[in-house]
Amino acid sequence: MSPAQPSRNESGPTAIDAREPGYDIPARLGDPVAAIATPALIVDLDAFERNLDRMRDRAAALGVALRAHAKMHKSADVARLQTTRGGAVGICCQKVSEAEALMRAGITDVLVSNEVVGEARVARLVRLAERGRIAVCADHPEQVAAFSRAVIARRAETGATGLTLDVLVEMDCGSGRCGTGSVAESVALARAIDAAPGLRLAGLQSYYGRAQHLYDPAERRAALATSLALTAETRDAIRAAGLPCDRVTGAGTGSFEIEGASGIYTEIQAGSYAFMDADYARVRSGDGTAPFAHALFVLATVISVPGRGRAVCDAGLKAVAVDSGLPLVHDRPGLAVTGLSDEHGNLSDPDGQLHLGDQIRLVPGHCDPTCNLHDWYVGVRDGRVACLWPVTARGKVF
Repeated sequence: MSPAQPSRNESGPTAIDAREPGYDIPARLGDPVAAIATPALIVDLDAFERNLDRMRDRAAALGVALRAHAKMHKSADVARLQTTRGGAVGICCQKVSEAEALMRAGITDVLVSNEVVGEARVARLVRLAERGRIAVCADHPEQVAAFSRAVIARRAETGATGLTLDVLVEMDCGSGRCGTGSVAESVALARAIDAAPGLRLAGLQSYYGRAQHLYDPAERRAALATSLALTAETRDAIRAAGLPCDRVTGAGTGSFEIEGASGIYTEIQAGSYAFMDADYARVRSGDGTAPFAHALFVLATVISVPGRGRAVCDAGLKAVAVDSGLPLVHDRPGLAVTGLSDEHGNLSDPDGQLHLGDQIRLVPGHCDPTCNLHDWYVGVRDGRVACLWPVTARGKVF
């Protein structure tokens, strides 16, 4: 059975019902955790649900909408739970193909929080506006012109004269990545969007990526102070030009508390909060705690104990990303990952805890690229497999 096929279990219509043998899957419903074929991407459902509840409640207390970032998990099932239980108004995607996969699976409100360039990609983006609510960012007038041409062409092709694409101005608030380079450029781009046939000026995106990973709260707050001032200035300048700017979106798991409380942002784009990884766990809140729990793990099996003091597991670079550092061994004091190769993880085990066949849970340094390495999430509760979710948009990076 392919990951795209629908099925049934407690979590929703795209999760797999794996009670019969013969599926190309890492486990079956009801299996004990010990029976999961490793390396496997597992979700502690209790911790995951607590994370959803906490973010839902924090966004409500801050008075901002939550638009959960699906580039982190690429899963229609996770996105659905973020919008139902988790209170999100919709999701973000980073690529058109990612948005296509999730909208095909029933997600109906998507912001492509990125620039989209190229005639074919833009045409695909515009067609998504026929499936549900779709929005996209722009930081250059040529993008705006391309969006408008594609909408007009699609209107002529289908007769859907009311077809419209929402476009947000993306400003560079400090990340040094995409975005307009000045307040004046932002205003000029807003005017171009507002004037373009088939487009609707939908607001402002201001995302400060670097601030997400400033571990010290004081350093993070100081960095965001400049970003917040520039964002407010840009919003006010767009409004002063007689244009609407009711939606200001951005922020993330590492910064949402500050931006959400600023009175500037109306929407936050947190994503990693749902699973949490080792790097985000280092981003402490003002009281020194990590606000969300680890819910995502790479389950690995010890396949070699070549000598006292070290062991080898079956999770290597093809199972866990290392761009944010080596994974951590969860809840096993004294154990540490010392290096990864393609199919192996080397472990330091000075006390000789590990034996052949033992399972360990690894917390990835960066959840986003780790999730994109796997076909399935194995949801576990009370020591057993409760659900299997396909990684719906795995490999959708175009």
